[in-house]
Amino acid sequence: MDAASDAELVARCREGDQGAWGMLVDRYARYVHAILVRVYRLDPEDAEDAFQEVFARVFERLETLRDSRALRPWIAQTARNCAVDALRRSGRELAVGTVPDEADEGLDRLDEALTVHSALARLSPDCHEILDRFFCRDESYRTIGAELELPAGTIASRIARCLTRLREVLEPAGRKTESTASGGQVGT
Repeated sequence: MDAASDAELVARCREGDQGAWGMLVDRYARYVHAILVRVYRLDPEDAEDAFQEVFARVFERLETLRDSRALRPWIAQTARNCAVDALRRSGRELAVGTVPDEADEGLDRLDEALTVHSALARLSPDCHEILDRFFCRDESYRTIGAELELPAGTIASRIARCLTRLREVLEPAGRKTESTASGGQVGT
């Protein structure tokens, strides 16, 4: 989900390309749903209504987006506004001091997850597979080795190489690295 592809998608949507609109909704549906359900903890009915409202507003106001590379934060802000509106309509009380901080932290985590997911998609299928199995599915070296028909002893070195490639993909996007206690580096 790099900015260039978002900008291209926005341009196509502005030209009336229905296929591009479908791609935009598909690309951001999980993100919007996560904001509404995980960050703002809307109940299923309110989340469904807010989800529809988010994409209705995006569709109606796409021409007002000044920088098409800023699509993701604009959609996040729209989702935030729709979630707060839904909370007000439902009569739930908001703790003014805590909701914005928790929401911002939740949005930051979602943005980071979206960035990593996009970077994983840019890796080779082999790297994507091994990192997904180890970090997302929490599979052991032995399980990964058996599934991929590799000796379990080579899994650690493959993971290390693939993490280096992932870091290279992430760093040009403005991500900095810092050393970990184990001596490796992680994106921050």
